Amino acid sequence: MYNWHTLSDDSDPIAIGIDLGTSYSCVAILKDGRPMVVANEWGERTHASVVSFLEDGTVLVGNAAKRNVITNAESTVYSAKRLIGRFYFSDEVKKAQALMPYRIVEGENSAVRIQVREQLYSLPEISALVLKELKSMVETSLGRPVTKAVVTVPAFFNDNQRQATKDAGRIAGLEVLRILNEPTAAALAFGFGRDVSQRIAVYDLGGGTFDISILEIGKDVFEVLSTAGDTYLGGDDFDERIMTWLAEQFVAQHGIDLRLNKFCLQMLKEAGEKAKIDVGRDGAAKVHVPGICQNPAGQVLDLTATLPEQLFNQMTMDLVQRTFKVCDEALQSVRMTAADLDAVVLVGGPTRLPIIRSSVKHYFGKEPMAEVDPDEVVAIGAAIQGQSLVNSKSDHYLLDVTPLTLRIGTVGGYTEKIIDKNTPIPIERSKAFTTSRDGQDHVKIRVYQGENSKAAACTLLGEFDFSGFRAAYRGEVKIEVRFEIDTNGIVNVSARDKETGQSTSTTLNLSSGLSAQDLEAMTARAKDVQLAGHAPELPAVENDLEVDISS
Repeated sequence: MYNWHTLSDDSDPIAIGIDLGTSYSCVAILKDGRPMVVANEWGERTHASVVSFLEDGTVLVGNAAKRNVITNAESTVYSAKRLIGRFYFSDEVKKAQALMPYRIVEGENSAVRIQVREQLYSLPEISALVLKELKSMVETSLGRPVTKAVVTVPAFFNDNQRQATKDAGRIAGLEVLRILNEPTAAALAFGFGRDVSQRIAVYDLGGGTFDISILEIGKDVFEVLSTAGDTYLGGDDFDERIMTWLAEQFVAQHGIDLRLNKFCLQMLKEAGEKAKIDVGRDGAAKVHVPGICQNPAGQVLDLTATLPEQLFNQMTMDLVQRTFKVCDEALQSVRMTAADLDAVVLVGGPTRLPIIRSSVKHYFGKEPMAEVDPDEVVAIGAAIQGQSLVNSKSDHYLLDVTPLTLRIGTVGGYTEKIIDKNTPIPIERSKAFTTSRDGQDHVKIRVYQGENSKAAACTLLGEFDFSGFRAAYRGEVKIEVRFEIDTNGIVNVSARDKETGQSTSTTLNLSSGLSAQDLEAMTARAKDVQLAGHAPELPAVENDLEVDISS
């Protein structure tokens, strides 16, 4: 058993656990030594990750905001997590522009911005409004201010996405003690208060992402052995299959493609999500959307269809199989098979679907665990980790890994590995660099994450500049660059001239990230935002040079 302090009075430290999801979010705390999901004033325990900007300047967040997705479509933002930390030119952003009713525009340095009326918002600002709502709920429940939190992310989030999530917490007025991988949080919830020694798999299928983590639990130690994931695969993709089927059915009946009108497309999306839930619960879904559009003659048309479970399974089985390719990768990296595991824990709302549960049982050869609610397990684990970080007497140890290989750009558009994926973190590694031409007094070192030796196939995290060393012949100056991945999975870099000892250090200056000035301005703006229906808060590159690597 763990030695947790109970939250018995206002003087006890508290850190909340937040599962910031693509579709829904959840917040939990430890109270009297037991994890507890915090509900809002209407008893809702999970909250839509949706932000709706109203005409009067106030903002709706959560399930109430989701009801505005159709009626206030251009000013209601959802699935922001699929865009956070991405560049404007990325495939995911292009896809979102085609599907989303709200305006996605380009900001400085290829950043993504959401335009609502005349105002531009960064993705961390949008996510911060969701975090602010969750923070406010806990403060209302406890009757005291809350300033510290552990926020979860998909295990396969890269450095850009982790930094952006941490920025969102800061904008919301939270000190983010840890960015925690979602499957790791689920494992903490699974093992909390249980004296078990097991190897487990956490199968995490959320709204927008899929992750698998293999962990070893032994008393108070939670060690992640490997992780793998797909940030382009989630419950939303199951919804899209149903949407496509419904749209094609409607075209066959009426000759009208509902996907060409963003208002109709939004109603179609709502119908697809509801049908997925109904078919998983009832074995079939009856879809009826009255007045979805008009034909050229002005006749109002309804969308009506019946989706049996067998057809749903056929149209989504390839998505399910994609998750198991990722599972293969995670197991192979630690030279294990499914038979070596003691248990499988399911995370995420889509894992309620019978096709997921039966397929997971078949792949792993064992019945998946269903003891903890898949929608709440991540927030609970985050709360457990949060309380351990503010409680100096906790005996709980968490050993995580980096999900992606850290690389350095080299001559010719190639990269060299610095830190391999699935390396335990925190970790530090050093590499020696030399200048690549005579008289050089400046180097620009490009840092990447990814599994390909070609730079173009990896994600550029940022560029690290180092200057001030003496100009000399090529190869004479030796620069030692130290790379560190911290417990949040965030990369830090420092450089030192071996000859003079001169050094500098930085957290990578991300090309699409927020500057310190941006963060200050956004934090101030977030304080002024009035959340509708809630009481006031409690106080609370030029000169681009390639480098040669020498061992």
